Amino acid sequence: MKKLINDPQDVVTEALEGIQLAHGDRLTVHYDPNWLVRNDAPIPGKVGIVSGGGSGHEPLHGGFVGPGMLDAAVPGPVFTSPTPDQVQPATKAVDSGKGVLQLIKNYTGDVANFEMAGELAEAEGTTQVKGVVIDDDVAVQDSSFTAGRRGVGGTVLIEKLVGAAADEGRGLDQLATLASALNGDVRSMGMALTSCTVPHAGEPTFSLAEDEMEIGIGIHGEPGRERMKLESADAVVERLLNPILEDLPFGSGDDVLLFVNGMGGTPLIELYIVYRRAAQLLADRGITVVRNLVGDYITSLEMAGCSLTLLKLDDDRVRLWDAPVNTPGLRWGV
Repeated sequence: MKKLINDPQDVVTEALEGIQLAHGDRLTVHYDPNWLVRNDAPIPGKVGIVSGGGSGHEPLHGGFVGPGMLDAAVPGPVFTSPTPDQVQPATKAVDSGKGVLQLIKNYTGDVANFEMAGELAEAEGTTQVKGVVIDDDVAVQDSSFTAGRRGVGGTVLIEKLVGAAADEGRGLDQLATLASALNGDVRSMGMALTSCTVPHAGEPTFSLAEDEMEIGIGIHGEPGRERMKLESADAVVERLLNPILEDLPFGSGDDVLLFVNGMGGTPLIELYIVYRRAAQLLADRGITVVRNLVGDYITSLEMAGCSLTLLKLDDDRVRLWDAPVNTPGLRWGV
């Protein structure tokens, strides 16, 4: 294992210490249990937005804490769900009396622990807690981490739009309805060129030959749909995009946000090659890319590969996407 770490057991804690030192002007890290909260929380009159999950997917979720996105995030150990005793204080800390919305990626441990934490927080006086589960991955119906589809790239987009809507003062029920609608209109699929290595494991999660790739992987290295010989970037884009387009389905006349995400070990120049072909294919089908996002936003440590995400847009969603956001991982309009 060749990584820029000190001790595998200290990776998450030392990373959080670095986040605190780098971004202490906008967020505060709490330790043992670990959770992050924006410095001005709770915001009077505003619904609190909380998300989280295993570490190793940075900047998701801690990198999206700040105005215009999340009020708090809860990082578990690498690729391991956070526990209720982490989620509960984060939930309580962002409640201004208007309630808290939890945005939960569909992994069995995340769903169970966020639900339990919400119940505990309400029992201890938090106004009201609702949760929306995100499951946008079309690659497989179930995986080793989930019952049902996985929550992947769509999470970034939903956190941004719901965060902007919360800043506008929308109520808890309205935000939960928006999050559910967004989840219904977003689809993703990913692929890997190499495995990642979890620090405490010390060896690659899986192995791929130099001339192989895996289509439909999860963000923890879960197996995908198919292992096959490496193809050109254009061919890979078609393998990812076609199942996404067919699943909802997306069709001529749709306005969409196209999100090309790097898994942590793929250079931006390759992600733009992927974006190029995806945009061409969408244009050929009469689908208009109204907004886009390209870069590493939901990663799998140093895995090489990418994922594609499409979200249907309307005028309200475009406005929410364009609204100012000021977080370590996503920033514009400020």
